[in-house]
Amino acid sequence: VSQVKKNPSRRETISNMMDSEAHEKRPPILTSSKQDISPHITNVGEMKHYLCGCCAAFNNVAITFPIQKILFRQQLYGIKTRDAVLQLRRDGFRNLYRGILPPLMQKTTTLALMFGLYEDLSSLLQKHVSAPEFATRGVAAVLAGTTEAIFTPLERVQTLLQDHKHHDKFTNTYQAFRALKCHGIGEYYRGLVPILFRNGSSNVLFFGLRGPIKEHLPTATTHSAHLVNDFICGGLLGAMLGFLFFPVNVVKTRIQSQIGGEFQSFPKVFKTIWLERDRKLTNLFRGAHLNYHRSLISWGIINATYEFLLKVI
Repeated sequence: VSQVKKNPSRRETISNMMDSEAHEKRPPILTSSKQDISPHITNVGEMKHYLCGCCAAFNNVAITFPIQKILFRQQLYGIKTRDAVLQLRRDGFRNLYRGILPPLMQKTTTLALMFGLYEDLSSLLQKHVSAPEFATRGVAAVLAGTTEAIFTPLERVQTLLQDHKHHDKFTNTYQAFRALKCHGIGEYYRGLVPILFRNGSSNVLFFGLRGPIKEHLPTATTHSAHLVNDFICGGLLGAMLGFLFFPVNVVKTRIQSQIGGEFQSFPKVFKTIWLERDRKLTNLFRGAHLNYHRSLISWGIINATYEFLLKVI
């Protein structure tokens, strides 16, 4: 002890050795926590558009499904709104939400892809392709719509469940999928061509016109005003696109209501419907007014919910 006291340099050496050993054993808490947390923050940011699209779709389907069912009956049978409502009344409340699971699964998935892939592909193309922004965004919209078509089987099963002619064949989504299995994988993708055309074209118009329409609305200064503007913007676009592509959906519904048999082309089915409805454009658009109001509400809800969640998350 006396030697250590007399020799301060030796005491400092021992102290330094102990400090260095403790420092080596001590984990770098602050550094590692930053490295661990930052990737999670990045992943949440990357998935935000997908999550918002999914939640917006769920909200929309839950509210507007009965209206969609009335519209479906009009598209399939060319009947008036009153007759379609009477059909649903005869089916009873038990069957009112029959077939909601496929659109719920389909819409939540496809709208998540629609918004998420559009944002991701737009960024990717703008970084690697030397083209005008409107062109890269247009391509991104088409690619996102094409990817959505992967989930055509869900839309196909929804059509079968909503058609009262098939009520005695299956009672739920699982049974409908099983009924198609014996006809091969192609049976799940009946109506793929009109779906591809509808998705790609409508996506380009929706994402291309959404910004300009909102710019022409009154300037929003509060959160509620922003919500109203987003609802109006999405609703107007949805109504316009729903009316524009209504005949495509009529043909798609007719194609998908069939189980087994010949795969008929889009022009052939369109010609059949045209002749059945006395070659009148008004008959081809029967149900379009209800579709206009449904799309106005649906896409208003979707766009307002999506934009709201983007700000919250």
